[in-house]
Amino acid sequence: MTNVFTVDVEEWFHVCGVDALSIGQWDRLPSRVQLTTRRLLDLLDGAGVRATFFVVGWLAERHPELVREIAAAGHEIGSHGHHHRRVYELTPGEFRADLLQSRNALCAAGAGRVTMFRAPEWSIGEHSLWAFDVLGEEGFAIDASMAPLKLVGSTGYPRGLHRRQTTSAPVIEAPPLVCDRFGQVMPIGWGWGLRMSSPARVCRAIDAVNEAGRPAVVMVHPWEIDPEPPRVRLPLRQHFAHYFRLDGFAGRLKSILHSAPFGPLSAIASAELPLYPR
Repeated sequence: MTNVFTVDVEEWFHVCGVDALSIGQWDRLPSRVQLTTRRLLDLLDGAGVRATFFVVGWLAERHPELVREIAAAGHEIGSHGHHHRRVYELTPGEFRADLLQSRNALCAAGAGRVTMFRAPEWSIGEHSLWAFDVLGEEGFAIDASMAPLKLVGSTGYPRGLHRRQTTSAPVIEAPPLVCDRFGQVMPIGWGWGLRMSSPARVCRAIDAVNEAGRPAVVMVHPWEIDPEPPRVRLPLRQHFAHYFRLDGFAGRLKSILHSAPFGPLSAIASAELPLYPR
């Protein structure tokens, strides 16, 4: 079974809800995304892995050559929004405008046809399910925005790939990998959960969902393998999510990439999946 490897291409300062890192500051802050994304591309190339890269449209406007490099390396490209805003903080009209702005920026940068989306901070959930109608109407076929985890979603969300009914065509939803530990649900496929776990533990979690007949969906950010990550003061929750156990993560990630089979989201697009009603 081929699992799914995804990348959210954003700057180290794309942290939602922090005034000191608001959009008005972005052009004044040092950019690290070219260095870190190219480092990640090298890791993936060394492991023979092709992935899905969800790119912030704001970055595509400023670094179109990076979008072309990702595509030239054989990876597919999706949207991570244009201004990296949480979906549930937007109106449907604002979400549609941001979505289309990002797609236009990605297409102009050489991404080709963009039909995949991931919301910043897994922000499609019970208060923003209307986003699926917008995605379907705008021709997006795959979404990867619903985390079955309490802090950013709900443990009641499906853990496996499934289709969501919309006012137009169904949209495939690809939740990230979680596991149960100490009576809690842990994000072992992304973020601090992935960074804190040994490669062997991550691969056991992947094997477990594969044995249950499902592919695992894993996600990383390029800034997580920055050899010299910029440090800023963040609220406690964001500080933990952003900085916990970055040291040595590139090496642990390399081991994971060489220990399990991975591919892009398009590899699972033709699978027979359960359909959830609107």
